[in-house]
Amino acid sequence: MRRTDILYSINVQDVQDVAQREFHRELTGKEMESVAERLGEYIDWHEAVISAVMQTIRIS
Repeated sequence: MRRTDILYSINVQDVQDVAQREFHRELTGKEMESVAERLGEYIDWHEAVISAVMQTIRIS
């Protein structure tokens, strides 16, 4: 793998799928922009990486 490869991403369709399933509607463009601005505040990517690395090391 290259250092610049993306390991995980969330796209607009992923968010719309969740909105549809949980709130029974799609988000407007303005709502989607707001979600995009805030999403990183709710994802603790550092802890997620630590957990994935620890599990991988244990399995190896």
